[in-house]
Amino acid sequence: MTVEGTAARKPRRSSKRTSASATKAPGAQSAEPQLVQLLTPEGERVQHPEYDIDLSPEELRGLYRDMVLTRRFDAEATSLQRQGELGLWASLLGQEAAQIGSGRALRDDDYVFPTYREHGVAWCRGVDPTNLLGMFRGVNHGGWDPTCNNFHLYTIVIGSQTLHATGYAMGVAKDGSDSAVIAYFGDGASSQGDVAESFTFSAVYNAPVVFFCQNNQWAISEPTEKQTRVPLYQRAQGFGFPGVRVDGNDVLACLAVTRSALERARRGEGPTLVEAFTYRMGAHTTSDDPTRYRLDDERAAWEAKDPILRLRTYLEKQGLADAAFFEELETESETLGKRVREAVRAMPDPDHMAMFDHVYADGHALVDEERAQFAAYQASFADADGEVK
Repeated sequence: MTVEGTAARKPRRSSKRTSASATKAPGAQSAEPQLVQLLTPEGERVQHPEYDIDLSPEELRGLYRDMVLTRRFDAEATSLQRQGELGLWASLLGQEAAQIGSGRALRDDDYVFPTYREHGVAWCRGVDPTNLLGMFRGVNHGGWDPTCNNFHLYTIVIGSQTLHATGYAMGVAKDGSDSAVIAYFGDGASSQGDVAESFTFSAVYNAPVVFFCQNNQWAISEPTEKQTRVPLYQRAQGFGFPGVRVDGNDVLACLAVTRSALERARRGEGPTLVEAFTYRMGAHTTSDDPTRYRLDDERAAWEAKDPILRLRTYLEKQGLADAAFFEELETESETLGKRVREAVRAMPDPDHMAMFDHVYADGHALVDEERAQFAAYQASFADADGEVK
């Protein structure tokens, strides 16, 4: 389903909107399964028998900083799109804990296959935030070298990156390396055949890959209940490997569960499916209008589970961060926003002919013909001085 197709739908009256929990498919479970949680929405630290971590105050403050700066960057990108500086933007608002927690669980030699919304994971991998925006501005096809950060280019085709990750992980195993691979995808992508195929191959070949599904409740305008009759993490059982559901708004739990799954992969025990149960607070992308299909009170309920607020509450209650820390972070946040704005507006327009240069390694007659036709078309806009208008 395309974003444009969703945006073109006829608006429904508020009384007709669908809540993600309002309807259940026949045979669906009535009670939600337990999920791994280490930090409650009220900012209370709890223990878990299988997944628990002991982080220093500095590490906890680092996770908070990561989430705040990621949200600030994301908000700036949304504003830039509204100002006409970007063609499109896919916001991660509300999913910061899932991305920062899982991203900080990775080792430097692990490899990441993202979708197009993993801005927080990119931050953890050291990808400059401004490099994420070139594709959305239309001036490049990616913006960074995947081999520098072990962070693959964003994948727009829904679900295909899970196959790329599986193949890469199979290669890692054949090389005898102890690194792991992680593939990110959403609840909507879980309905794609590519994802099912990647589950099959990874299980059969015992590939060291973690499938990290950010279940943000809405595949554009379709609630999860329209895609599955069982919780998403339980799908792993049918393919022969474990699945676990984690509170996707709890950065500590996401860190602990992902770290455990990655270590399992490194030990040669095969894949794991992690379902981060979270919520997309904003639109699917900036061309989407979620008020057409979601209830306002549903969002309000999830706002009370905000991942950044709950960690801040914990830090303040435990005396692990003072006012000076939060003030300095606010200044750093504004500095980041300004840098992003200036960088985007300074991005040079691409060479119009560059898109033909790397289609084939050794050239191709048809591409050469198309290049010549496009060059002639561009030349038709030249002014009297020979410059293209």
